[in-house]
Amino acid sequence: MIKFLLKLATQSFADRYSYDAAYMQHVTKTSASAGLRLAIALPLFAQYRGPRAAQEVRWGAQLASTLDGDCGPCAQLVARMALEAGMPADKLALCLQGQAGSAGDLGLGFRFARAAIADGPELEELRQEIALRFGETAVVAVSFAAASGRIFPVLKRGLGFAKTCSQVSIGDEMIRVQLQK
Repeated sequence: MIKFLLKLATQSFADRYSYDAAYMQHVTKTSASAGLRLAIALPLFAQYRGPRAAQEVRWGAQLASTLDGDCGPCAQLVARMALEAGMPADKLALCLQGQAGSAGDLGLGFRFARAAIADGPELEELRQEIALRFGETAVVAVSFAAASGRIFPVLKRGLGFAKTCSQVSIGDEMIRVQLQK
């Protein structure tokens, strides 16, 4: 019964976002316990939003972290979710095109996540800016996003369901992902 409900929920998610959820179905088919963790525990961690005023920062971090693990279907999924949450398409496109410095608060979160993942020298400055402008709760939310975006693509790759890099659509525009190293 649990596997059946998880299968329905996964299919609903896949349909909503035009996403290939075959790896999620595989996990659930293999183990109901693992399927529950994938469906409930990981999203509880990954979807911590923090303060409303810092949503662009959080979505920028989520996108950067996901791109660190995958620049294909998972990045497309996050882009769709960010657009659904009301994030500005032009700023998402700038981040995908390697121009996060021009993407306002969304770019701030994107740069923060990249710095956190790489332990970059600008991390402390970016953390302080987020804390000063949005508060410590925002730093927690952005840190969760920076850590969690990589989970799903890495899990998907480990299970043998990864795809190669591709373009990401933002509205009607196809963006070729360009990440500055």
